[in-house]
Amino acid sequence: MSPPPSHRLPVTLLALAALLCIATLWSPPAGRVSWLLEVGPGLAGIAVLVAVYPRFRMSNLVYICVFLHLVILIYGGFYTYALTPLGNWARDHFHLARNHYDRVGHVALGFFPALYTREVLLRTSPLRRGKWLAFIVCNICLSLGAFWELVEWWTTLVVASDVGQAFLGSQGDVWDAQWDMFLALVGSVVSLALLSRAHDRSMSRVS
Repeated sequence: MSPPPSHRLPVTLLALAALLCIATLWSPPAGRVSWLLEVGPGLAGIAVLVAVYPRFRMSNLVYICVFLHLVILIYGGFYTYALTPLGNWARDHFHLARNHYDRVGHVALGFFPALYTREVLLRTSPLRRGKWLAFIVCNICLSLGAFWELVEWWTTLVVASDVGQAFLGSQGDVWDAQWDMFLALVGSVVSLALLSRAHDRSMSRVS
């Protein structure tokens, strides 16, 4: 019988996440409203994980993925996705038409939640590993990507236009919403293809 999993990694990642949030919320170039719009959903997800931790500890791989996803959100929220220095460097270096950091964010919106979703389904439903599980996980991630596009639309309508437009981040691309949903789907497929076995090993230590 394997020993109970250590709490060290989740607690360490939570502490690092808190420090990053404090450091970047202090005086973000994009403003605190933009930061909260971009990072708030990630923080809400972390709050849920903290609340259920005593009775539903997830695998270490999931906690690592949650942290990495939050880092991507914080970087985008700190500058706004259309103005991130890394995205501007890639645009200028590779002669791209726009700052594509928001595309990274939407790939992440499928890549990381695919593992969270997979773990919840495997541990709380009758589903087993196989094609149907992968199909359902990818569809949930695609739905998440589509719902996020609705959130961006609603925010642009409700919030002040300058903040809303920065949050929307379409940069004049009429197909931005379609690209974003597609990339969330691609992210989920790539995640399952690359990390399913590692995820199984990580889950075996907490189940």
